[in-house]
Amino acid sequence: MSEAGTTSNFIQITPFMHVGDLGAAVAFFTDTLGFSVLVRMSDYAYVHRETAGLRIMRNRGDDGAPPGNRRFAYYVDVRDVDGLHAELKPKLDALPAGDVHGPVNQDYGQRELMVRAPDGNLIVFGQAIKQG
Repeated sequence: MSEAGTTSNFIQITPFMHVGDLGAAVAFFTDTLGFSVLVRMSDYAYVHRETAGLRIMRNRGDDGAPPGNRRFAYYVDVRDVDGLHAELKPKLDALPAGDVHGPVNQDYGQRELMVRAPDGNLIVFGQAIKQG
């Protein structure tokens, strides 16, 4: 616990996403979801938007992580999910049918926009909503 007036030591969490096609993943995050590339190497990229970051690694055969399977793998908390949806809608409309769901209110108090990345990983943008 930090004392009043001190700065928190933690900045953000930046999970790793393992993909088969690094170029397609980077293009998806930059062209579709509005992220910026901060670092790009042959088998690694670090993308960032506002306070959210993601480290993307190219899979290396059996040593890599399995592709996504529509589980909640990457959850980004946002203040205005409808505003984000409106911003991204022209690009989201170009994705394959079934790759975008929401925004929708969930029973557990979140309003969520779910977007399936080209490799099957699910990116969810969620906003807390009042219950009751």
